[in-house]
Amino acid sequence: MSDDVREVLLAKQREIASRAADMTAAPDSTGGISFGKRVGDGTSIAVERLTQVAAHQQLLQQAEEIERALVKLDEGTYGVCDACGADIPEGRLEIHPWAILCVPCASDD
Repeated sequence: MSDDVREVLLAKQREIASRAADMTAAPDSTGGISFGKRVGDGTSIAVERLTQVAAHQQLLQQAEEIERALVKLDEGTYGVCDACGADIPEGRLEIHPWAILCVPCASDD
């Protein structure tokens, strides 16, 4: 089972790395929109960029959790909450194999 979990985690890690790389790539400037054209154009670009930054930060957080879950697999502590030491329910691990906190501890964040 741990090999299956490891494969899922590694696949998700690759997916996140790819998505993060896409987000940090230089923007396509062929659209010709500049902040000097119209206030609405610049505002839309700024809002879109802020949304991308937030999504990128979430990806980086998830990447850290995946890395921690891989370490926990190696340590033999996978499925144990990092904060309180309780078992993480199997249903939570099925949905989020990278979960390192139980639900109560995750909701405290």
